[in-house]
Amino acid sequence: MHKIKKFGIAVAGACAGAVNGLFGAGGGMVLVPLLTGITELEDDEIFPASVGIILPICLVSLSFSLDIQSFDWLSPLPYFIGSAVGGVLSGLWGKAIPTLWLHRILGILILWGGVRYLC
Repeated sequence: MHKIKKFGIAVAGACAGAVNGLFGAGGGMVLVPLLTGITELEDDEIFPASVGIILPICLVSLSFSLDIQSFDWLSPLPYFIGSAVGGVLSGLWGKAIPTLWLHRILGILILWGGVRYLC
């Protein structure tokens, strides 16, 4: 791997971490386009790589953004369960969706989220 690629990967990770840390989510939305442009990963490898990278970023963000002693761990339990079910289903069905459509769906979700926050 060339130095430029390593630097680009480090910058992509830093951008994803910054977005995730500042906003509590969204690092993957930054990471997918960056990984597409700076790595030699195939299109069908980008989304799983992004998920694998985002997990530790989320854990770091969580550790800095909450006071563990006062956090009610039961309150987000329904979200954890729903997220797990959604993750399993999308993992199974995602393989059947062409990568081009996954990119389009992600783009639509990014635009929708942006418009929603602006209005």
